[in-house]
Amino acid sequence: VATHMAMASATETSATETSADNDDDFELRGSLQNILEQKSLKWIFVGGKGGVGKTTTSCSLALMLALKRADEGKKVLIISTDPAHNLSDAYGQQFGPNPIQVQGVSNLYAMEIDPKVKLNDDDSGMLANFGDEQKSSLNFLSELSSSVPGIDEAMSFNALIKQVKEQEFDIIVFDTAPTGHTLRLLSFPSVLEKALTKLDALKNKFGGLFSNFANALNPQQQSGGSGGSGTDFSKLSDKLEEMKQSIVEIQKTFENDDLTTFICVCIPEFLSLYETERLVQKLAKFGIDTHNIVINQVLFPEKNTKHECSRCKARVKMQAKYIEQFNDLYPDFHLTKIPLMSQEVRHLKKLKKFAFLLLNPYEEEYSKTEFDETVFFKDFVDQEDDFEEDDNDQQNDAQTNEIQDID
Repeated sequence: VATHMAMASATETSATETSADNDDDFELRGSLQNILEQKSLKWIFVGGKGGVGKTTTSCSLALMLALKRADEGKKVLIISTDPAHNLSDAYGQQFGPNPIQVQGVSNLYAMEIDPKVKLNDDDSGMLANFGDEQKSSLNFLSELSSSVPGIDEAMSFNALIKQVKEQEFDIIVFDTAPTGHTLRLLSFPSVLEKALTKLDALKNKFGGLFSNFANALNPQQQSGGSGGSGTDFSKLSDKLEEMKQSIVEIQKTFENDDLTTFICVCIPEFLSLYETERLVQKLAKFGIDTHNIVINQVLFPEKNTKHECSRCKARVKMQAKYIEQFNDLYPDFHLTKIPLMSQEVRHLKKLKKFAFLLLNPYEEEYSKTEFDETVFFKDFVDQEDDFEEDDNDQQNDAQTNEIQDID
């Protein structure tokens, strides 16, 4: 905390000096329009502290990109890497481990994946494409590698990236888990690189010993024309080398500002501010570009009303303090401030409204004397949609009751 406050103070001093030295100093617009305009982007990560609106932001962003790029024939995929998946709840339809088209949007697909997988999984494991005898003789490497911290998630994410690349999507949006889990996921290239280096060393040091041991246990393998365990270890070496090349390629992609960016989501409170600062520093360490922060759930007091809420006034004052700190800490970031919504953001209509806020700064319009929220949201006033959501909620309640009755 002391380090954080010192950084805030230093940044504030630096910003003041820069402002004094440069009369043309300007503030970047609080909008994700820059994401839309950067057409080279392919990988977009959305993350932050738990409960700040990551899924809502990522779903709205993916929807916005799909609608805006539809005329260009672009396909957008949104992937949830959070073990507690919410894409199905946000879009109002069920998703799984394979891409499924979002109803009503022809070029938007979604999938929810399990971030953990076994190393020797037949589909994506290190020992894939080997026969049963080869696997039994090489299984010790799988056991050794499984002791490397984070290797399971790293292998899974590596397989996921390769799978996504093969399916030819133009833009991939990641709805990530809370900050700690996300940082582990993004560090997977270095984790895998270290693990593979250790495995390579073990193979070179003990390969002959284990080959002899395997031959003693399976003499028919040596005389059966399969090429012996020497061929098995040669296959494993090829597999390790192939994986190393894949990791290097993915790492270069993540460190390419033209292809990859990270959007931080937070709320104007101390814990969220602190975690966002930690996330930005870690991303810089990984070499991953980030220049957008979405500040969600900002309270804007109603205008032209006689009644006042003391609690609301206190919250507005508290939020204003932290928003000012965000402005001081990140003068070169696009800070998009999203107002606290009066309804939960679910299904396409509400997600489109949230996407509208990501592109059109609410704060700019709110600061105008003649601001009218009804006019600002005129394209999203639809009572039938609210009734439809109520019907869906009633159906969900009915399904829940049926499950309880079965239990």
